[in-house]
Amino acid sequence: QVQLEESGGGLVQTGGSLRLSCVASGRFNGINDMGWYRQAPGKERDLAASITNGGSTNYADSVKGRFTISRDNAKNTVYLQMNSLRPEDTAVYYCNAEILISVNTGRNYWGKGTLVLVSS
Repeated sequence: QVQLEESGGGLVQTGGSLRLSCVASGRFNGINDMGWYRQAPGKERDLAASITNGGSTNYADSVKGRFTISRDNAKNTVYLQMNSLRPEDTAVYYCNAEILISVNTGRNYWGKGTLVLVSS
């Protein structure tokens, strides 16, 4: 069974930094796009950043210049380095990945989420 497990969330002051990690485990043939979504209280879940298998990245305008997404394909892991955090970054952060469960079949998976709380 394929699973995504996030870690690295917590409480941080405004201006601080956190690094989120997400590792994929189980049996699969590979991983295509990986990304981080976030959901603030009372709001929809939105994309924060994504990265392709080849390393191309995409960021929400609200995090550009502050967040950096990266991945280690050998470790099936995606990271999100978050700097200059603001109270409005407070949210549950979810890892997402398109995982090849067979050579020709990709399936979308979500982690359970990790809470990032930025105090003012």
